[in-house]
Amino acid sequence: MTLMTVLFSDPLFILLIGVIIVVGGIIFLQLHPFLALILAAFVVALLTPAASIEAFAIAKGSSPEAAAALAKKSIGERIATEFGSTCGKIGILIAMAAIIGKSMLESGAAERIVRSMLAVTGVNNAPFAFLVSSFFLGVPVFFDIVIFLMIPLAKAVSMRIGKNYLLLVLAITGGAAMANSFVPPAPGPLFLIGEMNIPIGMMMAGGTLLGLVTITAGFIFAKWANAKWPVELRDSLDARLDDIRSLAEKADKDLPPLWFSLLPVTFPLVFICLDNILKSMIKSGAFVPESTVARFLVDLIALIGDKNIALVGGGLIALVLLAVTKKGSKDGISAFVQAALMSGGGIILITAAGGSFGGILQQTGISSRIAALTADYQMTLIPLAFVISAVVRTAQGSATVALITASGILSGMATSAHLEYHPLYLGLAIGCGSKLVPWMNDAGFWIIVKISNLTEKEALKTFSPMLVVMGCVGLIVLMIAARVFPLV
Repeated sequence: MTLMTVLFSDPLFILLIGVIIVVGGIIFLQLHPFLALILAAFVVALLTPAASIEAFAIAKGSSPEAAAALAKKSIGERIATEFGSTCGKIGILIAMAAIIGKSMLESGAAERIVRSMLAVTGVNNAPFAFLVSSFFLGVPVFFDIVIFLMIPLAKAVSMRIGKNYLLLVLAITGGAAMANSFVPPAPGPLFLIGEMNIPIGMMMAGGTLLGLVTITAGFIFAKWANAKWPVELRDSLDARLDDIRSLAEKADKDLPPLWFSLLPVTFPLVFICLDNILKSMIKSGAFVPESTVARFLVDLIALIGDKNIALVGGGLIALVLLAVTKKGSKDGISAFVQAALMSGGGIILITAAGGSFGGILQQTGISSRIAALTADYQMTLIPLAFVISAVVRTAQGSATVALITASGILSGMATSAHLEYHPLYLGLAIGCGSKLVPWMNDAGFWIIVKISNLTEKEALKTFSPMLVVMGCVGLIVLMIAARVFPLV
């Protein structure tokens, strides 16, 4: 085997090629993100040896026969499979979230919520209110759902106060991102506590405390970035500035009531949270549905609490709200729905392409390569956990995969080594590292860019550094806390 063959099959080299194609294609060649991501996925798939694909599939739990079948698939089939997998996870969510956002803006519901919130918090405290709200919503609800539901409100608030759009967007994304990696029942933290034998209550308490510290640091960075690179609210298919401006001039009596305005958002949130709580209680044995009525209610909540069904329910309520407020108008709701779906369709394509690129990168065995490189790295365990998680996240784009990979690498150390501190600190360090660095191989990055109408360059110099700041501050806090409060 020649040196060139070894080099071209190395996951790190393949990763570098993929990064060059995506970043260079979008920034320098001005390619549409969808084309750049699909092209990068094709080149990465072309360079990935069949042996690497089989090893990846077996490591994920596939049988040798299934792994061999995956390796024999054509490049197009593998890319399409990863594309379809991502689309299956986010397609309905994005489409319904686009309808909810458009309907809430057009009906005046977003304006009603904004006026009510500003009456309580005041104009100056609105960004901080968004920060804290998104963090606690991000505990039981998926990151992308928080973004879908709250960004329309950020647009309405920014139009109302005439400034701070970037600050509001960063407050929402920063709060939701930290909850997603620190606090169960988010999928990553749930897997992590099982691998590292951390009590769920301790992880929830520790993750919440650390999360409040890190989002405060992120908020300070967001205020600085907002002052240095202010971003004006822009026209988009789902939120035209003239429409938002005309709603801001309406009298209170012409807006829908607050309870009805909140219903498209609270309906999915309530049922998703109820479903998560019930599943946790049943799994732990704290609640056993014995009666027929109890089992029926549990099944009903499980049905409606599915994130796709819950968002469909929220979308239908939003359309009813829009129809009621537009009653007597010559314009039907079909035009509004079409505009929302046109906007959502583009987001789905780009996000699914990002997921395809990330999935094909994982097939190169990049996670195993990183694990091998760091196996004998002589560092204290807390920063080691942080570094492993950060490198995996940056390489393949998923915070959840970074959490799972790093916890798998370090679980033996956490459970067998004689630590001077509780394994909770290792788990939280992995969570901090999983925030670094979001860029174009991350589906969540594209959701934020397209929902908020930020450019790729704006997101890379504001959102991505903000998560780096929050992750690094979290690491520093953990190293101090492990020394002062070891909890052993």
